[in-house]
Amino acid sequence: MIRRLFYISLGALLTLWVVRRLQALHPNHVARRTVHRATGVLAQVRDFTSDALGEAADREMELRARFGLDNADDNN
Repeated sequence: MIRRLFYISLGALLTLWVVRRLQALHPNHVARRTVHRATGVLAQVRDFTSDALGEAADREMELRARFGLDNADDNN
């Protein structure tokens, strides 16, 4: 009797788990998650490029100062 109750409970829990997993695969849910992840990746790319361009500009200013190229535009 207890064994049957255990297996019935286990089956019910597995059924609920499978139903929830299948609902997560619904096209609306998949599309929403995909858009959310894509916007997160886009934000990370924007942050990275902003940081990289800022560091590149700082390094360029350091090199121009070191080699005396601060007024390179005036010589042309």
